[in-house]
Amino acid sequence: MYQPRTAVIGAGISGLTAGKMLNDYGVPYVCFESSDRIGGNWAFGNPNGRSSAYRSLHIDTSKHQLSFRDFPMPEDYPDFPHHTQIKQYLDDYCAAFDLTRAIEFQNSVEHARRLSGGGWELETERGEVRHFDLLVVANGHHWDPRYPDFPGEFTGETLHAHHYIDPRTPLDFTDQRILVVGLGNSAADIAVELSSKALGTKLTLSTRSGAWIVPKYIAGRPADKYYRTSPYIPFSWQRKIAQWGQPFTAGRPEMYGLPTPNHKFFEAHPTQSVELPLRLGSGDVVPKPDIVRLDGKTVHFADGTSDDFDVIIYATGYNISFPFFDPDFVSAPNNRIDLYKRMFAPGIDDLVFAGFAQATPTLFPFVECQARLIGAYAVGRYRLPSPDEMHRVIVADQQRYTGHMLDRPRHTQQVDYFLYEHDMRVREIPAGARRARTQGPPRWARVAEALDVPTGVRK
Repeated sequence: MYQPRTAVIGAGISGLTAGKMLNDYGVPYVCFESSDRIGGNWAFGNPNGRSSAYRSLHIDTSKHQLSFRDFPMPEDYPDFPHHTQIKQYLDDYCAAFDLTRAIEFQNSVEHARRLSGGGWELETERGEVRHFDLLVVANGHHWDPRYPDFPGEFTGETLHAHHYIDPRTPLDFTDQRILVVGLGNSAADIAVELSSKALGTKLTLSTRSGAWIVPKYIAGRPADKYYRTSPYIPFSWQRKIAQWGQPFTAGRPEMYGLPTPNHKFFEAHPTQSVELPLRLGSGDVVPKPDIVRLDGKTVHFADGTSDDFDVIIYATGYNISFPFFDPDFVSAPNNRIDLYKRMFAPGIDDLVFAGFAQATPTLFPFVECQARLIGAYAVGRYRLPSPDEMHRVIVADQQRYTGHMLDRPRHTQQVDYFLYEHDMRVREIPAGARRARTQGPPRWARVAEALDVPTGVRK
């Protein structure tokens, strides 16, 4: 069995699950983490500045869909845990599988360079140069704020939802005229929180595309417990059934005063909120369409109206960024990056990406699914197809998962977890195992076996 010198960048959920699976396969590895703690986005107030969690944040996926298969969430957790409970869950996961010993905290990868003969040279925060055979990138994609570009200039305060903490941090929002731009889950949560009459605010919510609002509970049970797509029924048929039933569970957005969505249900990521429809119906949140122009503190909207604001909060998503790669080597313009099974860049067989997808309805089991392939790949029990075949499948998978969705940066990495997991478990991992048996292990694995160099040697 091969034991490649392996590096993992990031100790969030993707890096932890990759590390756990590498441990299961007996592969020694080093995990480089810029912070002094694990958890990534779920480490509220993370010193590395990459957590987008706000003080009141609760997970939008119920614990029933969120748990790792080999590490269930505690039974006493509520249906929708608070971010502190998610962080504790990850701490417990890390302790249960002894993952901390492989993590180098406060030692980020500053630059990653692929060597001409394969393998990696990593320059770290501590000024070291380290060498590895296999690189797993798990630095997350909800930390680099993306801002819209509207004509004109706003002279009030502006911030991205990434920097929002609570009604008094980083600004005191009391008695302010606030415009929240966006209609995703974070926009809904922040709009609800800041529209409380106790704060004396006037809150307006602007959306470009509109959104379908879905409830968190149906018939007293978490709504996502009813969600499970089937690989045996055409996905388009399943969407039509969901589109037919949606008005009976949540109604149309126009009923709350929101603009009519410019897409059908499930042609963009829905927004999950119990409270936003109530705040809209109570007049606490004023809905508006897209912004057409900024003029001092005045904002002009697409419906011909305008209003004055003190603060704009942009809940407009994130960029996929790899600050340790040269941009001409690997980048994701407009959040587009062509990866085979959302993991491999054709032609770079010693590089694996973990967690770079917007998985519906759940992310934790999704990265656990990817980690199974990472472990098998590291020990030579999985082999990729040819680059030409990888390119063909990338196009087909993109059409399958996102061909019906709005062409927006937010949706470029959308996947349905149940369809993806079935494909990986039933087709891809077994097919890769057959390729490894007939063609031999990956080239980099053979090189790694020939080079008897300690893991992560320093230079």
